[in-house]
Parts: sequence; C-alpha cells; structure tokens
Amino acid sequence: MSQFEFDDMDDLNEEYYFDTIEEFQSERYFVLVIYDIVDNKKRLKLSQYLLGYGIRVQKSSFEMMITKEKYNKLIKELPTYIEEGEDSIRLYKILGKGQMKAWGQENLEEEIEEVVII
Repeated sequence: MSQFEFDDMDDLNEEYYFDTIEEFQSERYFVLVIYDIVDNKKRLKLSQYLLGYGIRVQKSSFEMMITKEKYNKLIKELPTYIEEGEDSIRLYKILGKGQMKAWGQENLEEEIEEVVII
C-alpha cells in the first residue's frame, strides 16, 4: 500500500475517479492549481481569476478540465500573481488513469474569501 491510499479509513466522504479517454486527453487537461499568496488583495484576485477556469476544492486549490490553449494561457498568467520570495503557486497537469479521494467539506466554490483592511 502506498502512502496515498487511504482505503482503511472510516471517515471517507467522497470518492472520485477520473479515467479520461485517450482521444479526449489530447484535447483537454485535468489540472490542479495550489497556491500560497501572502497579500490578501492578490490572493483574492488570483482566486477570482481561477474561478474562470475551474472549481475551488479547498481554500487555496482549484481543479479544472481545460483545453491546451487555456492551459498555455494559464501557464503564462500565473507567475504575474506572485511576489518572489513570498508567494508560491504549484500547477499539476494530471494525465492518464488516476484516483482521487476527498474527506470533509464538499462545496467550497460558493464560499467567498473575506479581505479585512485595517
């Protein structure tokens, strides 16, 4: 059993499988974007930008199924949202067969991030 298999846990809430057809894969990519942005205004701006591509699955992560063109645009745009030495964005393009399991809160895409200015 690898460290990423959690079949023996009792609190499993959801289970998703993605097995895209090879022909479909060449047209679209399954992408996961995870970020850690220090500045509230920049973080809010990035999350609003990413909502145009996919769905929020955690406070700082988005899943999306996008075309090659949108993927290339995303690759060019994401670096503009970070401050070197402070922030980070990670993008994963997931190919082939895979399995994802989720526990806990389900619907985060409706949650609006609050920004407090003092």
